[in-house]
Amino acid sequence: MRILLTGCAGFIGWKVAEKLLREGHEVVGVDNLNDYYDPALKRWRLSQLEAYGSFRFFRVDIENYEALRVLFQHHSFDAVVNEAARAGVRYSLEDPWVYMRTNAYGTLNLLELMREFGVGKMVLASTSSLYAGQDMPFKEELPVNTPISPYAASKKAAEVTAYTYHYLYGLDISVVRYFTVYGPAGRPDMSVFRFIYRILKDEPVEIFGDGSQKRDFTYIDDIAEGTIRALKPVGYEIINLGNSTPHSLSEMLGMVEDLLGKKAKVVRKEFHRADLRATWADVGKAEKLLGWKPRTSLREGLEKTVEWFRENWRWVQRIRI
Repeated sequence: MRILLTGCAGFIGWKVAEKLLREGHEVVGVDNLNDYYDPALKRWRLSQLEAYGSFRFFRVDIENYEALRVLFQHHSFDAVVNEAARAGVRYSLEDPWVYMRTNAYGTLNLLELMREFGVGKMVLASTSSLYAGQDMPFKEELPVNTPISPYAASKKAAEVTAYTYHYLYGLDISVVRYFTVYGPAGRPDMSVFRFIYRILKDEPVEIFGDGSQKRDFTYIDDIAEGTIRALKPVGYEIINLGNSTPHSLSEMLGMVEDLLGKKAKVVRKEFHRADLRATWADVGKAEKLLGWKPRTSLREGLEKTVEWFRENWRWVQRIRI
């Protein structure tokens, strides 16, 4: 297939693109390479993809409808995988406008162009942050009408807009809700990356709250595999992709310390009111619809992540976080 993959220099987009290319698909990747975190990491991911002859990259922002339209005019896409997003719960409180513009309006741009150019399939990346206040484990049929951050609200807007285009125009939409993704070349604003980076640099590790908050840490390769499987026809479905085994932040930090052979210098900060106390995915629907289930334990995933840090530390240590 020829796939338009947005956010291809982002953490998840990069790994999804890599797996698609290895499977023999053609990927047209777009990314605006913004500086929400150090673009050096995005450029490194992009360099890994440019080794494939069936990959083409365009520096395009999905907020730019006319630039996207040129891509649709010049390429006949079989599907769109929309990984482009403004991520991060806390920063969304500082600039909620950019989250709405990219996550909601950008998704609308893609859907409208799909309708116009006859592209029938989208995989839309969404988030477990929508489940705030719901009973665990989180199931897809739970009502998610009370988002507690502009980030979550913008993702909810994208999901319901996608449903509208499914209902009106018959677009086939898989919405994949991700649960705390980590792994090699991950996002520097996420705890796994920050903990490893700061321990290696002998810098203090910040923990918001007492560290008892739990996350369903999910390894990047598992997430990418589930995303690609979601390219199958489903009509309109929301599908959790998570590890289904929550671990506390303190437990994860202990594993990182053990793997590095070095203790963290912990600085405690107040728990952020926009954060979730815990996440835990029910992945029964993913297994039933996609034949997917997570394969990588937290310990195994952290081992691979630490190994990547050590292999790339010469340039990674210069990343600004």
